[in-house]
Amino acid sequence: METNLFDYYLPPELVAQYPRKKREDSRMLVLDRHTGHVSHSWIQDLPQWLLPGDRLVFNQTRVIPARIFARKHTGAKLEILLLRPVFEKDNQDWEVLIQPAKRIKGALELTLENGKKIQVIDSLGEGHFIVNFNQVGSLKKFLNQYGHVPLPPYIRRSDNVEDRERYQSVFAKQEGSLAAPTASLHFSKGLLSHLNRAGIKSTRLTLHVGLGTFLPVMAENIEDHLMHPEWFELSLKTVSDIQKTQKAHQRIVAVGTTVVRALESACIVGNGTLVPYMGETRIFITPGFNFKITEALITNFHQPASTLLMLVSALAGRERILAVYEQAMKEKYRFLSYGDCMLIL
Repeated sequence: METNLFDYYLPPELVAQYPRKKREDSRMLVLDRHTGHVSHSWIQDLPQWLLPGDRLVFNQTRVIPARIFARKHTGAKLEILLLRPVFEKDNQDWEVLIQPAKRIKGALELTLENGKKIQVIDSLGEGHFIVNFNQVGSLKKFLNQYGHVPLPPYIRRSDNVEDRERYQSVFAKQEGSLAAPTASLHFSKGLLSHLNRAGIKSTRLTLHVGLGTFLPVMAENIEDHLMHPEWFELSLKTVSDIQKTQKAHQRIVAVGTTVVRALESACIVGNGTLVPYMGETRIFITPGFNFKITEALITNFHQPASTLLMLVSALAGRERILAVYEQAMKEKYRFLSYGDCMLIL
């Protein structure tokens, strides 16, 4: 399929630049993917749209303050985004994205904001490098003090203190994400309690959001797009919880596209059966995909021609999703990471 089939015009003023005052204040468009019927609601009313016994599956990944700044010996400033640790080695080697990459030539020593040195030891192409942080000491401590929340580029402002809390789900636990699983940002502790009292169950998995989720599709045909790997884990308990729900003929409701990708990846590993798994996935879900686990989805409104838009189109149909997006824009829904959400049933 051609990538431009998933393109649409998104007015810049609909891209949310800040979170709503309260998480549960988000609007929620509800789409019946079988009939095409659309309703307009609020995330706080989610218990009314689900049934007792339905199971929400959340991504408990935690965003790390992965954007840092450094300087060359010439004084030239560089922005560094930590992507993932290089697990093959015992030292603190990380794959990073450096901008502007043209300022990096060969092995290089850079100076961080606290005066510590890091070593650029290898170039992987397209702005990707391997950097050694051995001289930094505790990298976690350094990031907590000097790191910035890696807000996506369509949020056209610097991160602030509020983002440290709001660009994170209330149940975030496992550190490692470069971006928030944004569908989870709508859930407050109060809403989670309300859902529990309504008999709606929940379980959690982990997928660390990386470049694979938010890089734009540059290829003319979607089949030619290469997904970057993202690490995920499904525990035995999570698999057991989901299987119990399926046996009871209740719905599995994925909270976010990252949950869909983890669930369907683990199912592929198990040759059609959901199995516990820990490792990387490059799954690219596009129209025609045969969903094995996902029956309903809570998700934000996504960028034009993005892999995320292609995923929701695979679940509910491309033409239907684009028509719903057009309606959401007319109704002035807020789009993208800090925006409103939709429930696809």
